Amino acid sequence: MICLDTNYLIKGIELNSAEAIRMLTWHEVGEKMVVPMPAWFEFLCGPLKSDQVAVVRAFISKIIPFDEAEARMAARLFNSIQRKRSHRVDAMIAGTAIAARAKLATNNRADFEPFVSYGLELV
Repeated sequence: MICLDTNYLIKGIELNSAEAIRMLTWHEVGEKMVVPMPAWFEFLCGPLKSDQVAVVRAFISKIIPFDEAEARMAARLFNSIQRKRSHRVDAMIAGTAIAARAKLATNNRADFEPFVSYGLELV
């Protein structure tokens, strides 16, 4: 299972982008793609056209809610990296991916590297 970060969703709507090609390849081989609710919120903030949202949504098997398990994991991650405010949403996305046992596809690897030692696997 692949968990998509916000930047993957944004680039995924660009024709022939590396992200769009990877998403199509994952879809073709039956890889399940999911999105954490915080990433989906960021993506929907746009600007977007409704058809762009529909195209991306067609590839996503589930938008994972940000519930208690995800919040607990995110808080653990956030606190483990000295509570850096700039990483608050990143901790939410990483925590959701870890709780779902999914690999995270992101272009902001440096932002998520601090969470790898806590169980985050990057694609």
